Amino acid sequence: MRFPKHPAASGVLCALAATTVLLAAAGCTSNEPRTSDDKSDGGRTKGGIAVSATDDTCAVSTTKAPSGTLVFDVTNDGSKVTEFYLYRADGKTIAGEVENIGPGLTRQLVVRAQPGTYTTACKPGMSGDGIRGRFTVTGSGTANAGADQRLLDQAAGRYRAYVTGEVDKLLSGTKQFVTAYKAGRFDRARELYAPVRAHWERIEPVAESFGDLDPKMDLREADLEEGQTWTGWHLLEKDLWWPAGAPAAKRLTDTDRAKYADQLLTDTRDLHRRVATLKYQPDQMANGAKELLDEVATGKVTGEEEIWSHTDLYDFQANVEGARFAFDSLRPVVNKKDPALGKVIEQRFAALQKDLDQYRRGDGFVSYTDLSKTQVKQLSDSVNALAEPLSRLTATVLV
Repeated sequence: MRFPKHPAASGVLCALAATTVLLAAAGCTSNEPRTSDDKSDGGRTKGGIAVSATDDTCAVSTTKAPSGTLVFDVTNDGSKVTEFYLYRADGKTIAGEVENIGPGLTRQLVVRAQPGTYTTACKPGMSGDGIRGRFTVTGSGTANAGADQRLLDQAAGRYRAYVTGEVDKLLSGTKQFVTAYKAGRFDRARELYAPVRAHWERIEPVAESFGDLDPKMDLREADLEEGQTWTGWHLLEKDLWWPAGAPAAKRLTDTDRAKYADQLLTDTRDLHRRVATLKYQPDQMANGAKELLDEVATGKVTGEEEIWSHTDLYDFQANVEGARFAFDSLRPVVNKKDPALGKVIEQRFAALQKDLDQYRRGDGFVSYTDLSKTQVKQLSDSVNALAEPLSRLTATVLV
């Protein structure tokens, strides 16, 4: 995880909502579900709800839309890299997100929304609670009919089984890790660290959707906000790979280790319990695949995620596997609607995996610090080559 995601206090929400500029009255922007003919620009979905994100405003062209497929065209009109989120009624559960939007760029968020109250949020600088506004989805809900819906239901069922299996393994592995760590068997804890975290990384969009739980488990020290308590995997990572020259007096005590390890296990059990209640929609799966590639591009390929253990390539592989599984689950729908896109995505997954396989050592990978700048750029180029067609996956399966 790169940045904390948690809800704003109500007072802050009110103040931030007041800064939101409404560019058009409700209904002025077409939000009807697209047909296969309603495309342009190389197959990208055309039009949608316009969002202009600057460094201090988040202007959404309408505050309500009918239920079904919503398309947000998010343009960064500011100077900082930004993100756009659609939260559910609780203001912390993510219905959809698009990250890493550079100045001057436009990216698209496509979600299937049921009737209800939502919150939009732009996050200039990709940090904090963001500039928020209310958004209402009206109507009685929509669904695809016939064969498409059967394929989508099958995809959702397959993905649900995958996530359930991964979170089971995460909980089991975390128990082993915590036991070794609390017993002072640090070599064993270091061996377990990256393989256990891989189960988290494969389902990271699902885990991150719990906006209160994610920062407790996966927050990096570099992303701590003033006054925020640091807990989770990366706190223990730093203790296990204590930086050379860092003051020994600041290292965790045995009492601290027991406290934070137990907290990690408690939070993992909470995640396991919550995941068991989830049902998955095709937009969550398709957007999740793209989000995993964004995670690779902004955290893993840069070596920022595992800054002490340098096990970033384990995370990289797990993110790619999670994205690949979501795509494979949706592949029957893609084959029916846009087989050419499916073929391109398939080829680019294969090319990326070939590049990554160069750095395998035994059951794992070389340290990130063993990579040259040229090798990092090659991996980054492969990630970007896959990210572009993958960004069209959601519109393809929903429209």
